Amino acid sequence: MRLFLAVAVLMLAFIAYTEAQEETTEQTFAKFGEQMTEMGKDLAEKAKTTFENINNSEFAVTSRNWFTQQLEKLKNRVQEISQ
Repeated sequence: MRLFLAVAVLMLAFIAYTEAQEETTEQTFAKFGEQMTEMGKDLAEKAKTTFENINNSEFAVTSRNWFTQQLEKLKNRVQEISQ
């Protein structure tokens, strides 16, 4: 993942450098900032989607249910012992 991000940043820097010959430095930095912002938004959206998919996966749901059941059993046993 880090390698992918590093390559993407280098490509954006290279694109900004080649376009800098036609634009002013201020315009280049503005465009580069916009590209980085867009890339960050895309990455955040993909991370959010992936987290939701993992959280809603069958394994996660069954694991949560199992832990909930075990906790309820433990609570019942503690109540039985304390009575």
